[in-house]
Amino acid sequence: MMRWMLASLLLGLLGLVSALSASGNQLLVVVDQESDKAKYSQFWTGLQDRGFQITYQTAKDSSLSLFRHGTPAYSHLLLLPTKAKGLGPALTPNLLVEFVNAGSNILLALSAETPPAAAISSLLLELDISLPTDRSSQVIDHFNFDALSASEQHDTVLVRSVEEPKKGVKGFFGVDGLVAFPHAVGHVLGNASPLLSSIVKSPSTSYIYSAKDDAESAEDPFATGSQINLVSAFQARNSARFTVLGSAEALEDKWFDASVQLPGSGRKSEKTGNKEFASKVAAWTFQEVGVLRVENVQHRLREGEVPGNATAAAVNPSIYRIKTKVHYSVDVSEWDNDQWIPFVVPEGDNLQLEFSMLSPFHRINLALSDRTTTSAQYTTEFVLPDQHGIFNFFLEYRRPFVTVLENKVTVTVRHFAHDEWPRSYVISGAWPWISGIGVTVAGWVVFVAVWLYSKPADEKVKRR
Repeated sequence: MMRWMLASLLLGLLGLVSALSASGNQLLVVVDQESDKAKYSQFWTGLQDRGFQITYQTAKDSSLSLFRHGTPAYSHLLLLPTKAKGLGPALTPNLLVEFVNAGSNILLALSAETPPAAAISSLLLELDISLPTDRSSQVIDHFNFDALSASEQHDTVLVRSVEEPKKGVKGFFGVDGLVAFPHAVGHVLGNASPLLSSIVKSPSTSYIYSAKDDAESAEDPFATGSQINLVSAFQARNSARFTVLGSAEALEDKWFDASVQLPGSGRKSEKTGNKEFASKVAAWTFQEVGVLRVENVQHRLREGEVPGNATAAAVNPSIYRIKTKVHYSVDVSEWDNDQWIPFVVPEGDNLQLEFSMLSPFHRINLALSDRTTTSAQYTTEFVLPDQHGIFNFFLEYRRPFVTVLENKVTVTVRHFAHDEWPRSYVISGAWPWISGIGVTVAGWVVFVAVWLYSKPADEKVKRR
């Protein structure tokens, strides 16, 4: 009895400390120096309150390793700016890419005050993200800067009301108010990868400024306006997430509590929305939101297609017959911080089912038919093609900022059995041919009757 009570208590405590992330609670934070941790105390407290178990290490730590026995040792990685020229043998670009390929998530924070190492530039190039050639470059804006802290340098860019990234796609980063990005490292996204998405773009009046070559950078800057991204996201095909935050200072305590003011007469200062925005960026990166799952996939014959000797259609049969009507249903859920909720496809978007062999024979939009506290049910009905072979019920949903939904069920589609074809007289199109056969048979019978009962003429005998 005592053992049972201790086990129950232990499980309860584990439930209390479990992270809100759907992919695990082990977070590795790589800092330049141990003293740097104090700058982000509010950020760490927020993560710990959400159940993350944080391990702090420096890039030079000899015990640092992303993998243990060939598998990721951590679910998530947060890289803060480091003054070292390299990240060390445990954080090479190849290992970081392998870490993402293994399903773990990375939040990379940059700062113009601590120029990114060459390894960081190489890593981002793997993701089709380009940094300025001058590592000390930063984003400058002479119209949207903090007049209280950057009245001369204009290097604290203020973004008003961070909006959702794209209409029709559920966003997770909306914040009311001003978000400050001090000493931001602007980056440019390539056009070739569909896995890249911009979270926050720089204002249209901003540009990337290099202090080393003042005249040249002013005439021909690396990027300007909305070309510059302050925060970007890369979601791999395995749904692992990689977020680039251009300003590590945006996570610091002093900017969580700071008051900022846009330039111009009559403007009032206001508190930043950095704390809320940082929490939302971390929640998305560490898979606390936007995680989808598929369950209870069912396919069967429609009610009217059930054979006469059966009381009900079998669920998920392995074989169907051509030209029968099939019913398909699936439950889709979304992880929202601490629970599974129904996933409702945003307006203007569709969840589609493909019924395919080598190529799709059907591509059908699924309709929302029912909803419970934890999932939404989507259904459709369609007629199987007049083609026998091996087919797949293939469900795929790939959208920015949500994990990939993919489910494939393989079935066999056969042709009609010899006793399933309808009689010829049931088919109206066959009536002319049946009539032709009847006329031929009747004509043959008449011919034979006439031939049999036709007496030949008597021969005339000549008399002498």
